[in-house]
Amino acid sequence: MAIAKLSDAYKTINKDNFPPRMEISFSERDGSQKQSLSYDRVEWDIDGEKRGLRYGENPDQEAALYRLTAGNLQLGDVVALEAGRPLASAVELLQSGKHPGKTNLTDADAGLNILRYFADSPCVVIIKHNNPCGVAIAPTLLEAYFKAYFADRVAAFGGCVVVNRTLDAETTKRILESYVEVVVAPDFGPGVIDLFRSKPNIRVMQIRAIERLETFAGARVVDLKSLMDGGVVAQWSFVPQARKVSDFLPAATLSKGVEYRVKRQPTKSELNDMLFGWLVESGVTSNSVLYVKDGVTVGIGTGEQDRVGVAEIARDKAYRKLADRLAWERFQTPFNALTHRGAQADLEAEVKGLRGGIPGSVMVSDAFFPFRDGIDVGLREGVTAVVQPGGSVRDFEVIEACNEAGAAMVFTGQRSFRH
Repeated sequence: MAIAKLSDAYKTINKDNFPPRMEISFSERDGSQKQSLSYDRVEWDIDGEKRGLRYGENPDQEAALYRLTAGNLQLGDVVALEAGRPLASAVELLQSGKHPGKTNLTDADAGLNILRYFADSPCVVIIKHNNPCGVAIAPTLLEAYFKAYFADRVAAFGGCVVVNRTLDAETTKRILESYVEVVVAPDFGPGVIDLFRSKPNIRVMQIRAIERLETFAGARVVDLKSLMDGGVVAQWSFVPQARKVSDFLPAATLSKGVEYRVKRQPTKSELNDMLFGWLVESGVTSNSVLYVKDGVTVGIGTGEQDRVGVAEIARDKAYRKLADRLAWERFQTPFNALTHRGAQADLEAEVKGLRGGIPGSVMVSDAFFPFRDGIDVGLREGVTAVVQPGGSVRDFEVIEACNEAGAAMVFTGQRSFRH
């Protein structure tokens, strides 16, 4: 009997049993004050086969994408994003060797979730498993891609590249030098689609409405999470309150009648990186800590259970990624594949001297530091400024740590968990 290859599972399209329309209703127990949201299922015609999502998070999970078409939910003072403004759910497939899966779509959406805050600058987000590998803003799209890619070249393998400017030929050539699954852009310059045809399995997605992406920055949608017993948790989606530097709060607290305040104020450059990092943080899975420098992520720690651990993960990744970048730039070889005698040891020594490129960076935390040990991880590596929600009973310890290191710090007054 022939043994089926496991890889064959990734080549199939599950039968789509989801109905063409979906409606979610909210009302009082007696049925009064009913409000409904209506959705249409999305499908694409690829090589004569009209289907929706290829599969869900895994090949054996059916999935469907629905686009909001009617309804405008208002609960209390919060109003949901109105119908008729599709973005990620209105994606057009310009090239796709096969139908996209759920993870392709949600990675694209995760990139848009971050990009919506950076309309003023060319920005590139490289996403993998709904988390950014690298994020960068720069004067040109090519420079932003270069910085985002080398922020974590290893993790970017097989990722989703999302940009907020017309994708030009030179940037496309750089993208095609590595393996990517998905590329998302608002438009494509002359000859770009022809370049992608050299790799027909890359899913090339166009989101025309991306030019109004910034209008989604303060908008909320209903976020639904299914529980294992079929129950559903409904919440409003997260919106960062601090979306400009003037929204930051002074890092100050009272403890046992004594006022503690950070002595040094952040520089303009630090404030810009604080804001950049805090807005990127809204698209990172918690528990998370980031290091950011000059509009680029230096180290991203995600999904850890304790804040010290995630600060250390972000630090260690900064060291490893810098070593890999230097190896690639000098030898066109990944750090782990270097066979040159002493090359790895020399690079490790150099990276140790540079402290992973962390000195002068900003440390970003999605929640307060319950003890100073977490923030000390970054301060020991040369972090000069910190942005975090504040609100711990031991904020005074964290403030003292910054003052001892001569570092600046601001509070946001808002936690940014994402699960």
